[in-house]
Amino acid sequence: MDGMSDSPWSGTGLDALGGRVLEHLVGLPSADSAEVAEALGVSAAQAEQALGQLEEASLALRVDNGRRPRWAAGPPRAALGMLLARRRAELVRAEGLVERLHEVYEAVSGPRAAHLVEVLEREEEVSARYGQLLKGSLAEVLHLAKPPYVTDSVVPAGEPGVVDGVRMRSVYETDGFADTVSLETALRGTAEGGELRLASRLPVKLVVFDRAAALLPVRGDRPAAGSLVVHSPALVEALVALFESVWARAAPVSLESRQDWPVPDGGAKPRPDERTREILRLMATGMKDETIARVLKVSRRTVQKHVSEAGSLLGARTRFQIALLAAERRWL
Repeated sequence: MDGMSDSPWSGTGLDALGGRVLEHLVGLPSADSAEVAEALGVSAAQAEQALGQLEEASLALRVDNGRRPRWAAGPPRAALGMLLARRRAELVRAEGLVERLHEVYEAVSGPRAAHLVEVLEREEEVSARYGQLLKGSLAEVLHLAKPPYVTDSVVPAGEPGVVDGVRMRSVYETDGFADTVSLETALRGTAEGGELRLASRLPVKLVVFDRAAALLPVRGDRPAAGSLVVHSPALVEALVALFESVWARAAPVSLESRQDWPVPDGGAKPRPDERTREILRLMATGMKDETIARVLKVSRRTVQKHVSEAGSLLGARTRFQIALLAAERRWL
């Protein structure tokens, strides 16, 4: 009576036929196996087998032991209550077995899994682990960068980011690239020989170190929720393929130090006035001209005039170039 079907009786341990026979019997004073078989459309042998099983479970009683025994239903609540109690006890034992098996699995698989994925729960852990992986890289670092950012600086000022000879390739999301963190990070990376590209939208924040380990956030919208360090070769290979796909579609950008800025008579490099620098600082945060004008209580035309003058001083043609070069020149 190990009901394995979708019968409503399976939870009691009765199979579907046993449940139907019981339902039939409770509505009658008594019945023999032939009557049960005819009523349910089954063979006499099937009816007799079901009645015998119901008798073992105290759900059916022989009320006539003549040549053709007759059967009557026993009190369902009491008999089924005992069945259900036994089933509950079996489930408790099964749950205990599952827990013991899981403990053994964790003991064997836990250390192995830890070598494949590290979970970093605190912000300081993420920064420290990033620094370790960056300094330990010997060939290549791949970087997809997008806001929101967790910290103001991933690598402490004055400390080397990567060793000589390491190729750094970074793709920044355009919409978030004008903030101070991304500008400083990009300038530092390109100063160390890195290559930079821009994309309108990135699928994930990601850093891959020597194609052997990858760092990415647990949740893209909440970097402070923690990060994962992936060591699984198959997963790292997939993340590298993702980076290469994004890199191929991204637009190249050069942040090399300019030696061709306009220099007035006297040899000193030009500096903008304080109002222009203030406008550039707001522009670098991603503000539009209309918003800057409202904040500074000037006209939109005035904002555009100052931005245009800054572009002339820097030899830049686009707002993006102006923001990058102004940061490099320490105007921000």
